[in-house]
Amino acid sequence: MEIYRPGQARRSLMWQYLPAVSLPTSEQQPPQQPGNRHVPPVDTAEEERGIQETGIMTTNTPPSIHSLDTPALLVDITKVQRNATTMIQRCQQMGVSLRPHMKTHKTIEAGEIMTNGTKRHIVVSTLAEAEFYANHGFDDVLFAQPLTQDKVQRCAQLVAQLEEFHVMIDSSSGLDAINSRPLSRKQWSVFLKVDCGYGRAGVSHDSADGVELVKSLVSTPGVKFAGLYAHCGDSYNSDSPEDVKAVGHRTAQNILAFAERLKQEGVESPTVSIGSTPTCSQPADTMGQLTEMHPGNYIFYDVQQSLLGSCKLEDIAGRVMTRVIGHYPQNGHLLVDCGWTALSLHSLGQLPTGFGIIDGHPELK
Repeated sequence: MEIYRPGQARRSLMWQYLPAVSLPTSEQQPPQQPGNRHVPPVDTAEEERGIQETGIMTTNTPPSIHSLDTPALLVDITKVQRNATTMIQRCQQMGVSLRPHMKTHKTIEAGEIMTNGTKRHIVVSTLAEAEFYANHGFDDVLFAQPLTQDKVQRCAQLVAQLEEFHVMIDSSSGLDAINSRPLSRKQWSVFLKVDCGYGRAGVSHDSADGVELVKSLVSTPGVKFAGLYAHCGDSYNSDSPEDVKAVGHRTAQNILAFAERLKQEGVESPTVSIGSTPTCSQPADTMGQLTEMHPGNYIFYDVQQSLLGSCKLEDIAGRVMTRVIGHYPQNGHLLVDCGWTALSLHSLGQLPTGFGIIDGHPELK
């Protein structure tokens, strides 16, 4: 996936395959620059002229959306900016910090928008993402996967490169990996991943082992405890907005209780962070007691998010454009030139309309 703005080189990760463009339609105005974000306005004259040269490829700027090769991912930058602004304001009103997740888009431009132009305080899923953002001026980066021995050296290089780079553990083996690579001039900044009911990764929120692991961490030379981190992945299994809020409430309650147990042991948690786009888009009151939220998908949103109550259909910034390449009236079928992986890796065709909604034709599946 690439986000492209006329007048800029494309700077997305190299291995993303779907082309993405931001082109104003006749119904849209060129996006305005909100606040102090580094978001230049669309230059429609440049749109007609440009051939963009990059270190990755040479691309022709299409004269119109309809001249694009399909399938193509279309991104409405105005909606991207609006979604980002809404989440930033929500966190400000709640009194919590926002550490946006980069995994949905993996681009510099959307990262700048999500961080309100600061290019700081982000979370990533892979070391490739961490290195990509570090090499493009981002800082205060959290690598949100339990650390393993094979990744320690690359993490140490990021610690040296950035003002702040954080790793995560959920077992003593992660702490052993950190101890195998002492740092000469800095400390390792380490989050503990906590399982607050999702059941995928992390120490259990009610586990005595988790408390002991943190106590070992804070007593380790060259290591500082950065805080607690939990993912509300079970919010995606919700059947209603009320269920989503219940997940957010339970997750916040459990991680806050864990932080309180640490405090009773003499250990303060500098950061107490939970997140998922459904829970952060419709947060429970309890989440206001946290210090941080870390959603990611909200920058684009999608049909699944609309069904969970995270957004309205008009908030969805991404569209997959595909062409009808066959019509079979006898079967009531149209054939399009995109496969299901171009539409969704997660819905598995289980949305009410299959793999997505056909814009302007809600009766089609």
